Amino acid sequence: MPAVTVENPLTLPRVAAPADAVARPVLGVTTAPSGFEGEGFPVRRAFAGINYRHLDPFIMMDQMGEVEYAPGEPKGTPWHPHRGFETVTYIIDGTFDHQDSHGGGGTITNGDTQWMTAGSGLLHIEAPPESLVVSGGLFHGIQLWVNLPAKDKMMAPRYQDIRGGQVQLLTTPDGGALLRVIAGELDGHKGPGITHTPITLVHATVAPGAEITLPWREDFNALAYVLAGRGTVGTQRRPIHLGQTAVFGAGSSLTIRADEKQDSHTPDLEVVLLGGQPIREPMVHYGPFVMNTREELQQAFEDFQKGRLGTIPAVHGMTESGPQGA
Repeated sequence: MPAVTVENPLTLPRVAAPADAVARPVLGVTTAPSGFEGEGFPVRRAFAGINYRHLDPFIMMDQMGEVEYAPGEPKGTPWHPHRGFETVTYIIDGTFDHQDSHGGGGTITNGDTQWMTAGSGLLHIEAPPESLVVSGGLFHGIQLWVNLPAKDKMMAPRYQDIRGGQVQLLTTPDGGALLRVIAGELDGHKGPGITHTPITLVHATVAPGAEITLPWREDFNALAYVLAGRGTVGTQRRPIHLGQTAVFGAGSSLTIRADEKQDSHTPDLEVVLLGGQPIREPMVHYGPFVMNTREELQQAFEDFQKGRLGTIPAVHGMTESGPQGA
């Protein structure tokens, strides 16, 4: 799991919750069901079964892979529309191409992130490059959907290409964890991602036996999803492992600990930490559209069907195959 790493974490800025921080309790731990997205790549639905009031402003998150593809197996998604939210694609292993009808696009690999603000609407496609399809290989990443408030739902689309080298790297006082701040901030250290809805997105690698207690904004919610390995969450040390999400309650710090013994295929506990300021507006979500009312949802489908969300670049010679969920 390369993402972005350093030889000696103790060379990095260190963060820790203050002694008087209020520990966030763990409200629950859920297990993500497995499924398939797009043209057939395997995903874990990280937020399935979690009440939206604990997720807001996040809508869904898929762990894509981890999977070792044979030659000819890598798959992506066909062209599909989006409106009303932002998609964040973070690639840990492997390579993914993106293109959208608003002119955004590029290739991301090992620690890179693509941040697409769909806003008023566009079409896009995500797929492995031809070289990966031919050769096969390891593929692993996440895609996160972040809601937009009503005032920003119909803003102009925007695309951010965040390279792994731009990510803010931090550690804990004992150097037992590598913290990659992709968006938002952690203890005043800002990540490169520009967000409309205030959020924090961190990929943490926690060494076996290490414990992290991080400051966390009290007006944010807090979620932890395990990409690999096993450990505990909260001061009560509730067990958690690959494919599980912890929901934290109110407080100003969160605690995660890696088990002394990890699974044979992963040396560390790998966790995505998420927090955001709840929007607290009505939300209706169907397929590729996230709006505030059913009428707006209907309008989004009508606009898509009438070609108002953009056109597929002619160079591809593809035809639209209908709305997708990715």
